[in-house]
Amino acid sequence: MKKRTLGNGGPQVSALGLGCMGMSDFYGPGDEKESIAVIHRALDLGMNFLDTADTYGLGANEELVGRAVKDRRDEVVLATKFGVRRGGGTRSVENSPEYIRAACDASLRRLGVDHIDLYYMHRRNRNVPVEESVGAMAELVEQGKVRHLGLSEVSADTLRRASAVHPIAALQSEYSLFTRGLEAEILPAARELGVALVAYSPISRGFLSGALPPVEELPEDDVRRWMPRLAGENAARNAELVAEVRKIADAAGITAAQLALAWVLAQGDDVVPIPGTKRLRYLEENAAAADLTLTADQLAALARAVPADAVVGTRYPDMSEIEG
Repeated sequence: MKKRTLGNGGPQVSALGLGCMGMSDFYGPGDEKESIAVIHRALDLGMNFLDTADTYGLGANEELVGRAVKDRRDEVVLATKFGVRRGGGTRSVENSPEYIRAACDASLRRLGVDHIDLYYMHRRNRNVPVEESVGAMAELVEQGKVRHLGLSEVSADTLRRASAVHPIAALQSEYSLFTRGLEAEILPAARELGVALVAYSPISRGFLSGALPPVEELPEDDVRRWMPRLAGENAARNAELVAEVRKIADAAGITAAQLALAWVLAQGDDVVPIPGTKRLRYLEENAAAADLTLTADQLAALARAVPADAVVGTRYPDMSEIEG
């Protein structure tokens, strides 16, 4: 698979990465045997960029990924995150230097590795100066525990402040045909600073595939049941946009999911989508999108089908942790 570089002097990663979150959390029950098979197949296909976080499955996802890459560590660019604390039915964001140091050591233990290739601040606590948090992250680089630093879902201003402390290789934020808000200020700032964009949910949590059932039919523990843009009247209106995407995909002889991924890839060589899946058949489908090159006519048709402000409904019920 073709490679792309994260930031100035950052690691080379596959054009498509693999989001591992759903293997352990948020999208219904998982199957560890199949999940590990998915990770191994991804590596066989040249997808070397794996994404997890300490909050996914309350640490279980890091442990799963660690087991999967134990004998193939040299093939992997391994990314994980700190900052979102869950437990006892509560959720909080913690960015203090003391917490960051402890969180990194815990992630290293769960992953079973001696260093993390890309370490993200998962969400920002606005009560902690970002300079303090990134300063602590920079110490981890100096200690050899972390190779490169990243941030997730932060504003252009926060990204600039962080970059003044230590080079930031990647900004991970939601980006897809359905989520375009960062194009106005955040993506230009990232490019100005030499920061790559790692795009999570590039198929809009499966919605852009056109194959997602009504959220009421999803398992009770599937978080998509509570996402405003995927429910009720919003879902019905947004499904009309998906139908237009499927028409373009059908004309091209590809799936809507592949078209959605190809669109993200076409936004620049500094953009790396990380579609998540826990199923081998979806992995194979997604991986094939890395070989697609959309024509100018196809890109224009998508621009008409899904204008930047066409999607209705917010991404999350509570957007308070999202900057920008």
